Amino acid sequence: MTAGPAVVSAGSERSSPEGAVSAEVAAGTVPGSAPGRGRLRHGRPKAGPGARLRPLIYLLPAAAVLVPLFGYPIYMLGLLSVFDYRQAQVSGGEPTRFIGFGNYATLFSDDRFWSILGQTVVFALALVIATLAVGATLAVVLTRAGRWPGLLLSVAAMAAWAAPAMTGSTVWMFLFDADLGLVNQVLGIDGFNWFYDKWITFGVIGATVVWHSFPLVMVTLYAGIQAIPSSVREAASLDGASEWQSFWRIIVPMLRPLITIVVIQSIIWDFKIFTQIYVMTNGGGIALQNSVLNVYAYQTAFGSSEYGLGSAIGVVMTLILLVVTLFYIRALYRTGERL
Repeated sequence: MTAGPAVVSAGSERSSPEGAVSAEVAAGTVPGSAPGRGRLRHGRPKAGPGARLRPLIYLLPAAAVLVPLFGYPIYMLGLLSVFDYRQAQVSGGEPTRFIGFGNYATLFSDDRFWSILGQTVVFALALVIATLAVGATLAVVLTRAGRWPGLLLSVAAMAAWAAPAMTGSTVWMFLFDADLGLVNQVLGIDGFNWFYDKWITFGVIGATVVWHSFPLVMVTLYAGIQAIPSSVREAASLDGASEWQSFWRIIVPMLRPLITIVVIQSIIWDFKIFTQIYVMTNGGGIALQNSVLNVYAYQTAFGSSEYGLGSAIGVVMTLILLVVTLFYIRALYRTGERL
């Protein structure tokens, strides 16, 4: 009695296309199906060639602008660095001579280049540490300040951020003027020259750079702190953690991706600093004692008319910053994965 309905059911199943597919899947005769499995496996569809090329298509407008804007100057910089290109060649008095890596050999054998390179690295690292310390401190202060104090702090930071480097450097230079400077008047010092000693000059310039740079760090870290759920900090407080412990063991680890990004950005900006030093020291200070690589390249190319050698310094700086930029892109990629 039970065989009849079973036979009818099997026959009706095979008499329809759906039944035939079900029977083939169950039997394992459909390509890619496993025997004994009665249903198709629904996986994520693979992206076709068009979907893979779509992000590149979206980047084409930006690439059409950025590649000529940056590609041609970099090409010319590299081209000039392999020629003996001086004022005589600029004026057409002498033919241009191809010297290959001669400018680089001259550069790497120059003790002044290595001294200025080390000076640039140390100064940039000091600026990064100071900028991060000031920006992070003020970000925490901003989270705890009242409405009006927080508003005043934000306006002051935005004003410093919006000020052009040339304008800010000139203002700071007048503040530390030996005769009419406000700093000497407040301290009761007559005629003290803040731009004579090498390290004092670097300190004044560093303060100017930090004043320009800390608002970005402050705003970025403030936004990161505000994004942390209040329940996390409340739980830490209930567990007996002090404010200091809560900051270092909870807030800082959660802000690590943002801290990494602002640190690498600061390294890129501070390594290629030019305006503040050139304006406040009148081109690098006494005997170029306050020179960094950017100023040194400018003085070599336009001060000594050794354009090929100055271009070689620019190429070395570009390669160093390219390595730092790769770390920056890697940090951005990792931050995107965590988000």
